[in-house]
Amino acid sequence: MKNAFVSGLVVGVFSGTWLFVMHTFGYSNSGNHVYPIEYLSILIPLIGVYMGVKSYKENEKDNNLSFFEALFQSFRILVIGGIVACLAGLVYLNYIDQGNNFLGFSGRLLGGALIGVFICVAVSLALMNRSGKLD
Repeated sequence: MKNAFVSGLVVGVFSGTWLFVMHTFGYSNSGNHVYPIEYLSILIPLIGVYMGVKSYKENEKDNNLSFFEALFQSFRILVIGGIVACLAGLVYLNYIDQGNNFLGFSGRLLGGALIGVFICVAVSLALMNRSGKLD
């Protein structure tokens, strides 16, 4: 669980920092417009979940990891990172971008969660040991 907490904390802090960096460079999260540079934020959970599950596989599972173990570990990382990122988002909405609509912002969070699920499945498939059965 320590691995998931540390990896999730890193993902959450980087994701939360991304909000403030984008605001600093003049990109706003208000409205339905998505700037192309915002798609780079997908790399934060992708790299964080991959590195976290890879570390879990190498250090705690002796390079023997099933699909469902990898999926469970990646979901733990994603949930912890999501909680930290949501807290940073609340600070961002309440103190930085007060004119922003919470409903629009929560839609972006939901979209990010959906992308996170796809990332978890992809990372689990990439890092699991190949076997004849899924367990």
